[in-house]
Amino acid sequence: MLYNSPAIDRLSIPAYNWWSEALHGVGRAGEATVFPQAIGLAATFDPDLVYRVADAISHEARAKHHAAVRKGHIAQNMGLSFWSPNINIFRDPRWGRGQETYGEDPLLTAKMGVAFVQGLQGDHPGYLKTAACAKHYVVHSGPEASRHHFNAIPNEIDFRETYLPAFRELVEADVEAVMCAYNRTYDEPCCGSPFLLNEILRDEYGFNGHIVSDCWALDDIWARHKVVQTRVEAAAMAADAGVNLNCGYIYKYLPEAVEKGMISEQQVDDILKPLLRTRFKLGLFDPDSLNPYASISPKIVNCDKHRQLAYETAVKSIVLLKNDGVLPLNRDSIN
Repeated sequence: MLYNSPAIDRLSIPAYNWWSEALHGVGRAGEATVFPQAIGLAATFDPDLVYRVADAISHEARAKHHAAVRKGHIAQNMGLSFWSPNINIFRDPRWGRGQETYGEDPLLTAKMGVAFVQGLQGDHPGYLKTAACAKHYVVHSGPEASRHHFNAIPNEIDFRETYLPAFRELVEADVEAVMCAYNRTYDEPCCGSPFLLNEILRDEYGFNGHIVSDCWALDDIWARHKVVQTRVEAAAMAADAGVNLNCGYIYKYLPEAVEKGMISEQQVDDILKPLLRTRFKLGLFDPDSLNPYASISPKIVNCDKHRQLAYETAVKSIVLLKNDGVLPLNRDSIN
């Protein structure tokens, strides 16, 4: 349940590192086609194009993953679980990740996010091409300096009509993972909130994939939000709220939390199951002969076709605005 999961030899479960990025190309894993940043993808206003971009990214991801496995190279950024796309609403220019988003419009964000997820995950009835992740859940786009401790308290209309719609749409599109955010929302750490993770995400939206913490977000629960006093309590709080996977180290304290009666062993078993289900859907326990994506050649990585697609996307991301006399606004003529 830690992102750098070790092998369990007695159960024939191989080691796996869950941490990989694919925001605008396979990230941090050597050569790959680089597409425009997400804010540029959004500026194309073309979901079909975004789907083709994500499809190309997932092709390269599969090729790179299987080539790495054949060489015995199991490491961070070589997996098939990608912590993309970022569907936060970009409202505050002081936030350092605005370029990762599709902008400030909930409808556009949802349409682009769904297209990206479908391109990453593929349409095979039995296997995921890769596992996409909707992040950062939720109301996470404040000033960069305070992102680990601020408390977001939007009004109900803004919460429901601005910040949540894209997450709902991606859940309906069967996104495999959701990443909970660093901040608090309505006084509760997002990665320790039964209201956000269970009442809304699981029960209301019907999400049945896995929930991953943002990296070291569980540290924030005790160290910066200070809603509990110890790492053990932070682990128990996140697990009790339904966080399946910890990007960080806090879940190494789960055995102690079980021993102290803070959480039951059965609860730990229950939140482990979705992680194994994702790995089965990725085909990580099957021979390559059964997996239609295992035969994708490494020659596709940064190939001419993908480079041309990146060029096409860059060209279509350029948006010129024409002022036909509307600006400057005339205050006297506005009703």
